Amino acid sequence: MGAWREVETIRGLSGQHMVPIVLDGDQVIHDSWNIAIHLEQRFPEPSLFGGDAGRGLARVVNQWSDHVLGPAIRRLISADFILCLAPEDRDYFRSSREAAFGCSLEAYCADRPRWLAEFTAVISPLERTLREQRFLAGAAPSYADYLVFSVFQYARLGCPDDFVADGTALRAWRDGLAAAFDGLGHRYPKHPALAG
Repeated sequence: MGAWREVETIRGLSGQHMVPIVLDGDQVIHDSWNIAIHLEQRFPEPSLFGGDAGRGLARVVNQWSDHVLGPAIRRLISADFILCLAPEDRDYFRSSREAAFGCSLEAYCADRPRWLAEFTAVISPLERTLREQRFLAGAAPSYADYLVFSVFQYARLGCPDDFVADGTALRAWRDGLAAAFDGLGHRYPKHPALAG
């Protein structure tokens, strides 16, 4: 199924075009945060957030991930990520992203030293935190960990370059979460440039 048909199906189900969406009976929930809130209310044990305080802090992490971490990673991988898509979906990805960025994918990612320096600055609080504790949430992972991990997973699979340095606390955390749940994070295909 091509990107346009998928967008039309998503729009038909949820009244908007963004993913992810979840169908729970007759209820359609879209946006990762809304889905997490729905799951927490519907299945309160075990808690995704670890209580109200954890939920409040997770909301801050969610906003930071969307508006700071995500853009820093997109600057590094957007031109490579297009190759992960089926050929029939690449035109849609390119046209929609280039309209949002105001330039070509290649131009958007062109100043790699600048974007690497920005990315390093953005992730420094994560590195410092993970040197002191095993997970962002403390002794065990919570929604905040999985949320931030999802952005790093997108980068890890969407680009042939790994921007998270080996030997860092952040790298150990990311690789540990990729190996969790019987290696679920490793079951997805590598970037096409690394395959084969």
